[in-house]
Amino acid sequence: MSAQCDYSFGIEEEFFLVRPHSRLLAAQVPARLLKRARAEFGDSIESELLQAQIEIASPVQCDLGQARRQLGELRRGLGALAHEHGLALLAAGTHPLGQWREQAQTDKPRYRQLVEDFQIVARRSQVCGLHVHVQLPDGIDRVQAMNRAMPWLPLLLALSTSSPFWDRWNSGLMSYRQAMYDEWPRTGIPDFFAGEAEYDAFAQVLVRAGAIADASSLWWAIRPSPNFPTVELRIADACTHLDDSIAIAALFRCLMRHIVRHPAPAPPCDAATRRLIDENRWRAKRSGLQAEFLDAHGRLEPALAQLQRLRALIAQDAAALGCADALAHLDVLAARGTSAHAQLAIYREQRQAGASRNTALKAVVDWLLHATVPAETPAHATAAH
Repeated sequence: MSAQCDYSFGIEEEFFLVRPHSRLLAAQVPARLLKRARAEFGDSIESELLQAQIEIASPVQCDLGQARRQLGELRRGLGALAHEHGLALLAAGTHPLGQWREQAQTDKPRYRQLVEDFQIVARRSQVCGLHVHVQLPDGIDRVQAMNRAMPWLPLLLALSTSSPFWDRWNSGLMSYRQAMYDEWPRTGIPDFFAGEAEYDAFAQVLVRAGAIADASSLWWAIRPSPNFPTVELRIADACTHLDDSIAIAALFRCLMRHIVRHPAPAPPCDAATRRLIDENRWRAKRSGLQAEFLDAHGRLEPALAQLQRLRALIAQDAAALGCADALAHLDVLAARGTSAHAQLAIYREQRQAGASRNTALKAVVDWLLHATVPAETPAHATAAH
């Protein structure tokens, strides 16, 4: 991954494929759909573990506005192709009506091996995420930069929450995807490695033991990408609104520039620091933007206050990278809430009106389908519900 600009980036969005009439996940997807999508959109389209999942990826970018246009075109284009096959795109961390027992795996050697190795954990992996890559300048140790970014990961999760439902139930969490993903090994908040050399040495221990084929099987919430010269954010739920994805990508990009511009020691590399970050990750997946985060002294900071503090911290970076417009959408996101807020509001409204649980969840799916690929995509999304 390279581009002729500072802090080039790429955005990957995962989607569910849904049958609009039933609102259920497509248990099996015609192979010709992926074939046609790859023919039309090239490497921007990729399959996932389950047939009912598909990924779109932006080309390497320097401009958030251009990335938004490209991803919007990919959502609309893939949505149109899906429609021709009786399907629709849905962007959320989990599908409200999804039932993992009914899903078929994609028939590829890699996915067959995943299911063989991880059994029910792999078969239950009915979740979608948002991944953001940011390329750092030459000579910057990606792992040391990653260490300094880790305390902000719970906030980035809180901004993306879109998975309050699991197996047709209200999970009580804003991001059940994170809870489900914790079933996998080598996920969650990574340990503090001294640098890339120590990180790579650890990966090689696992490779030599046959535990992993390569470092791509280190699935932590943030990592040095094994395929690109980037730091990869992996903690975020798939965002229903494209502008939410773009705003989170902008925030992460500016944060990485701020970290590079202000060399400083990493947070204390001890168990307490990592466990505090993980405690805050729990608070984010439980309460989303209503979470209060702990610091090392036991003080509490509301998620929205932490967001304002981070935005003030990166203001110069936002100006330098041309991210101000994308970051302005965070005001909309903070005011109306995430996709999880909208889903829960629809569900509760339906239930209070006397609808059955299943009917209420269908209404949630209808909103998700509309919001994922709206009839018209405005320059800046407004309130969803």
